[in-house]
Amino acid sequence: MPCSASSLRSRVVSILIAGLPLVLAACGDRQDAPAVMPPVPVLVETVSSSLVPEVVELPGRIEAVRTAEIRARVDGIVERTLYQEGRDLPANAPLFQIDARDYRAQLQQAQAALTRATAVRDNAASVVERFKPLVARHAVSAQEYDDALATMQQGQASVADAQAAVTLANLRLERCIVRTPIAGRVGRALVTEGALVSAGAATLLAQVNQLTPINAVFAQSNAALLDVEQQIQSGTRKAIDMKHVEVELLLANGQIYGERGFLDFTDLVVEPSTGTQTVRAQFANPSRTLLPGQFVRGRIITAGNQQGIRIPERAVQLDNGVASVALVADDGTVVRRNIGLGEQGEGRWTVRDGLKPGERVIVDGWQKVQPGQRVDARPAPGTAASAATAAAPASATR
Repeated sequence: MPCSASSLRSRVVSILIAGLPLVLAACGDRQDAPAVMPPVPVLVETVSSSLVPEVVELPGRIEAVRTAEIRARVDGIVERTLYQEGRDLPANAPLFQIDARDYRAQLQQAQAALTRATAVRDNAASVVERFKPLVARHAVSAQEYDDALATMQQGQASVADAQAAVTLANLRLERCIVRTPIAGRVGRALVTEGALVSAGAATLLAQVNQLTPINAVFAQSNAALLDVEQQIQSGTRKAIDMKHVEVELLLANGQIYGERGFLDFTDLVVEPSTGTQTVRAQFANPSRTLLPGQFVRGRIITAGNQQGIRIPERAVQLDNGVASVALVADDGTVVRRNIGLGEQGEGRWTVRDGLKPGERVIVDGWQKVQPGQRVDARPAPGTAASAATAAAPASATR
């Protein structure tokens, strides 16, 4: 029997009401499903093993190769300063003029005494010459001849004494002009015109330092040096030629000094209070950047004789003294791992433990990812992998 329109509408409504929960549940499932995020791009470097230089970093201080303290060697009043402070001067350059009038008069006195002694000696010598033939004819007694001879010898001694006095007076007069004994840079004048200086008190007038080349002095633990010697004797370390050990300087402002130096001296005495030995390196200093008394840090670089791992500094994360890196695992997810660091230099850290060759370290982008997160690993510029990737399209084009 045909259905009425009202009954048909009722059946349609009941069907829609019955299927509404299923439709709503399906919509709810679609809304609750999380959006799939694309992998975060990061730059990685593949860890490799290479020859690692051995670097020891030590605190040190700059010292001049030669230092001269300019002191007064005569008494007197300083008349003039003859140099410009802070300038480089050659050896024997004049520095101060001390009042020389007293010493000029003393020289004249000594010269007069020499003239007088010379006249007495010459007169005594002439007497001896006259007595010689007379003694042979017994016209003059032997005693008189001996007295004349003794007088002449006394005259000769007086001349020698007067000559020494003249030499000493000349030296005192010359010392009225104070000169630098070495070439170098002269510091500020410690006395001014009109100051009374004394040879007895050895008044300090100025200081001269030779600034090129220049020395850097470091204190190295004696125990560490003994360990090195034992390693050389056992054959685990190569013997070191001290004259070819390079030293790199880190200045007080954190900058690396442009010139590298070489070790030239190791003290044979151990400081009893600290247990250290003095190690010295010499550097060229053409621009006079290094100055005596300056505090520096020295990186003593010995030839590497073992394989090791070095990674970029920017890949290392330091937190309360603990170093870690972010790695990309084989499945493309991030793994965090603690590592042991060694020496630092040339923009890289030496890794003592925690990494193996072939692992991929995140160099840039580790701040944006978390452990377990999937990433898009790309070779960092400058690495061998990035060079190979860049070369592949070019070879395909050819």
